[in-house]
Amino acid sequence: MKVLVTGGTGFVGSHAVAALLRGGHRVRLLVRDPSKIQRVLETRGIRIDDYAIGDMADAQAVRSALMGCDAVLHAAATLFGDHEAYTVNVQGARNVLGIGCELGLDPILFTSTVAAMFPPAGERFTIADPVRAQETSYGRSKSESEHFARELQARGAPVVAIYPTAVFGPDDPGPGEPNRGLRDGIRFGWPITSSGISIVDVRDLAEIIAAAVEPERGPRRFMAGGHFMSWPEFADLCETLTDRRALRIPIPAPLLRGLGRVLDAAKRIVPFNYPLTHEAAEFMTRFVPCDNSTTIEQLGVEFRPTAETLEDTIRWLYETGEISKKIAGRIASDPAS
Repeated sequence: MKVLVTGGTGFVGSHAVAALLRGGHRVRLLVRDPSKIQRVLETRGIRIDDYAIGDMADAQAVRSALMGCDAVLHAAATLFGDHEAYTVNVQGARNVLGIGCELGLDPILFTSTVAAMFPPAGERFTIADPVRAQETSYGRSKSESEHFARELQARGAPVVAIYPTAVFGPDDPGPGEPNRGLRDGIRFGWPITSSGISIVDVRDLAEIIAAAVEPERGPRRFMAGGHFMSWPEFADLCETLTDRRALRIPIPAPLLRGLGRVLDAAKRIVPFNYPLTHEAAEFMTRFVPCDNSTTIEQLGVEFRPTAETLEDTIRWLYETGEISKKIAGRIASDPAS
């Protein structure tokens, strides 16, 4: 099949492109900056000659890029700028998913997020959980995009929604928030609070996406929740992998959430870049595991051990200069398997 990919030069999208090509599909990219194809993809041995230049918020550009394709993967998202993130992400989802339906593409894949269903309805996130309202512009954009995807599914459109949790792994053009959090945690220390984190390897997520490119299966949803770990377990594993102790900072959940609110208020007065927000603190202290059973049963994709994911990510952080040899510890001395 010929698959249009939005966000193909991003972290998830670039790995998905590689998985689609391995699966025998042809790929066309919708990109704003074609130089990123060489910088992100070709340097990893992934060659893409078929691309369209345009923005996902431009309906005509999206329609033109979709022409001649059999399926589409919408993996693009803008993270920065409150108004821009909200407007571009919602309009982008409406353009790519909506026009894909108009043109009869099948399937229409959408990388959503478990965060769109936070707080959880039960002890585990499931593909049947309702969409929740979020606080930040980015969070609201993902929730509204998920609402639109479900509206299309309710009409019978072949929209396939995939719900990743925190995505870790090597070859991250950003690096994105999870990999930055890992970098900073092993450098400066770990906040130890309630709940924990669900970790999915970007390579497993890419295989889920590629396996879901099946026509005539109708609307479907797949969880990409990986493995859940408490914060102490996460810190323990990182210390075992690096053979290096890191500072641990116990923070009661109410205090962490309160600190997030204070920082949110401060950023409205004097804008500054610090990852902790009240919404992030809510996720950190109230997250639950995910039910991946449908993904495993229907797509046959298993999630690799978290130790493998984190070891490969830490090695990549070291090899790209994000962390020093001292911080990488044992991993810097061990050859990649």
